[in-house]
Amino acid sequence: MIIAPLEKASSQVSIEAGDPPNPTGIPDFYRSKLSDIEAEINNIKTGKAEVIATSPGGLSVYAVYYGVKENFHSRANYNSAVAARNPVYYARKDSSSKPVVLFLGPVHGQEVEGIAGLVNLIHVAESGKDYRGQEWASLRTKIEKCRVVIIPCGNPDGRKRCPYDSFVGLPTEIMTKYGQGTRTDGSLWGWPGAKSLHPMKGNVGILGAYFNDDGINPMHDEFFSPMADETAAILEIARTETPDMTVSLHSHENKPRILPASYVAWFMKERVQDLTRRLNVRYEKAGLPHIPQEWIGDPGIDDEKFPPRTSFNLISALHHISGTMAFTFECSHGTVPENIPEPFVTHGDILDIQLHLYEEMLDYILENRLYWK
Repeated sequence: MIIAPLEKASSQVSIEAGDPPNPTGIPDFYRSKLSDIEAEINNIKTGKAEVIATSPGGLSVYAVYYGVKENFHSRANYNSAVAARNPVYYARKDSSSKPVVLFLGPVHGQEVEGIAGLVNLIHVAESGKDYRGQEWASLRTKIEKCRVVIIPCGNPDGRKRCPYDSFVGLPTEIMTKYGQGTRTDGSLWGWPGAKSLHPMKGNVGILGAYFNDDGINPMHDEFFSPMADETAAILEIARTETPDMTVSLHSHENKPRILPASYVAWFMKERVQDLTRRLNVRYEKAGLPHIPQEWIGDPGIDDEKFPPRTSFNLISALHHISGTMAFTFECSHGTVPENIPEPFVTHGDILDIQLHLYEEMLDYILENRLYWK
């Protein structure tokens, strides 16, 4: 698939005076730009790529596929099938079919770590190696045992506007400024304030990379009537591909961890917690940043008391449209807060964090797949 640049495109935000420049010396293996996605897609030989949506800024949202799409003999949507007491009416899944795994790249454009990871994952699927030249033979073998769908970037407008290709070593406040944006007076919207105006229009100085060019944050779209074509396309991929497992790749300033979806079946919450523990142990054994195991508790009840503070977000919607084991993964940006002068991750650590996540996901679903029959 040869990708031609589109004439219409979002404009990159200019870095304001006094803010640090886009870092130089970013390793070549850390491929976090939209042009890196397009270059990788142009070199695909084993997989298949297609455009699934066009952003308000005129940019393509791509999906990359590995493995044959199987016929799951659907006769009802997932919601109706569950109401009929058996999800098999939505998709017949047994040992004769391969698991389906969906990797959703960043829907927040400043969370570039997921792009770097997924571009390398595609390279592993094609060659068995990442862009450092490191062998990942076992990961490639597991990819071949599954149907794998990769959306390298879910919000190309936001990524295009973000002027930074890496946040390793940069102040956390800089990521917040260009990621979540500013008001017209220059103050930061921050988290969770950036969710208090949606679409993000009006009192906007810098339109943060959280949002597409129409000011839509795909994580909190109207899922029953999506405002963004990107969101609609992501949901349609989940509906038609019937993934057994889905990850939405995000980033934060802390150590890497999985965050469970809200308002989903209890058994699914328990499965996500099981995977969370396994992944954390894997990171510890690999010498990568990890959280204390005791921080991973049992699943909690959503909004036990008024007022509600837990949202039904894109991850919840992905589960309810397809039954998928969906969760958020928060990678480490590598930013530095005021009280910590040095980042606790390198670019190499970030890539390892991503690739170990992908392999643990495939391990888990190959060992613990739920059969619908």
